[in-house]
Amino acid sequence: MKNRTTALILTFFFGAIGIHKFYLGQSTQGIFYILFCWTLIPSILAFFQFFGLLFMSEYSFNTKYNSGF
Repeated sequence: MKNRTTALILTFFFGAIGIHKFYLGQSTQGIFYILFCWTLIPSILAFFQFFGLLFMSEYSFNTKYNSGF
């Protein structure tokens, strides 16, 4: 079961290289983050994803990333 707090921490510290995507089960997106991290585009995306996760309710997080748990 994935934890929202863990996802937030990973996004904040390692979002530029996509570690949070691997944690959330989106491996393909994580690979693209690693491939394009030198362009800083993943950093910008991770910035917005951090706030998206921050303001997401536990119910929404569980529905999206924990198969409706």
